[in-house]
Amino acid sequence: MSETDDRRTWTQQRRFELVEWKMFWENRVIRSDLESTFGISTPQASVDLRNYREIAPGNLKPTARGYKPSAVFKPRFLIPSADRLLLQLRAALSGVIPKSDLWFREVPPVEVAPDIARSVSTECLRKLLMAMRERVALDIRYHALTGARRRAIAPHALAFDGHRWHVRAWCCDKEDFRDFVLSRIDEIGDTKPVQFDPDHDIEWATKIMLRLRPHRGLSPQQSKTIQLDYGMVDGHLDLEMRASLAFYFIRRMNLDLSASKELSPGRLQLELENSETVMEQLQEAKERTKELVRNAREDNSLDGQ
Repeated sequence: MSETDDRRTWTQQRRFELVEWKMFWENRVIRSDLESTFGISTPQASVDLRNYREIAPGNLKPTARGYKPSAVFKPRFLIPSADRLLLQLRAALSGVIPKSDLWFREVPPVEVAPDIARSVSTECLRKLLMAMRERVALDIRYHALTGARRRAIAPHALAFDGHRWHVRAWCCDKEDFRDFVLSRIDEIGDTKPVQFDPDHDIEWATKIMLRLRPHRGLSPQQSKTIQLDYGMVDGHLDLEMRASLAFYFIRRMNLDLSASKELSPGRLQLELENSETVMEQLQEAKERTKELVRNAREDNSLDGQ
């Protein structure tokens, strides 16, 4: 199959996906939907609808104006997802994507509470990504709550903790892997060679499972509500994440023990059922990282003799 045929197949599948999207979310599809979305002619839109009816017989029900989904409608090109649709609506309202990217004929009334966005320098992110590819260290000025100082870091990954973007990096000064908040880097200097192995960042490489459950202080009805909120199965929600992100998640969701003493069950809503196991795994990952870094330092010292 030629490259042109591959592209034609992909674009046609996208048009078939639109047909099913319109039927699933708006309960109707007409030729002009295809024409306006993909910039195709009326005859081409008619061909697409005819081809779709041949590929998915019984899915479309003709009406005076276009088609509606039949009683046995079953999507073949669309994977319906409420999460994806709501995410797209949020992205459009936030200006991340243009509203024209939404497939709604008329966008439903929707509003999003403002988010306090942290400002990340485009040039800063570009240099960090380049350093990740080239495995070099960067001289940065980093603002912590205790003050600003120059640091040399070798970035190897990006991470979002639910509120802030971090760069996961080897800290040349502390000889350890650490997180640096992107918005707190306001100056990047020269690069320099550095010896480090991202595979030694065990906190990043290790995946751990957090088991959440409704807070035990909730009433049975409150507990049932929380289970519905989070789609829990048998009263639990298992979430797998990198060990380096678990700390942020636990703090953001008020799952740490100190917060549970300060907030009511109604405010907390959730608790971490396997907290002891999680804390042990986090500590083990930290210790394993230190061990690997120490061994690598000793090996390098021996090689230099």
